[in-house]
Amino acid sequence: MGFADTFKALSDPVRRDILVMLKDGKMTAGDIAEKFELTNATVSYHLSQLKKADLLFETKVKNYVYYELNISVFEEVMLWISQFSERNEKDGK
Repeated sequence: MGFADTFKALSDPVRRDILVMLKDGKMTAGDIAEKFELTNATVSYHLSQLKKADLLFETKVKNYVYYELNISVFEEVMLWISQFSERNEKDGK
């Protein structure tokens, strides 16, 4: 995982909406697409960008593809971001 890919993926509001939807559990691509007024191809593109950034896992079950959050990447990002607040706390800011 690279932070550049992660932050690029997070920069798009549709992708952020998809991530928020998935915080409640895995969903199929079709279930995700139903929530947007976008073509299936566009939703598929957004899902591929999230997978490229390792923010999602993909699981195939019969004829369905399920997507779920890769929490470990979010934890890495939060750990990296938290170093800045720790520095400010040490400085008394």
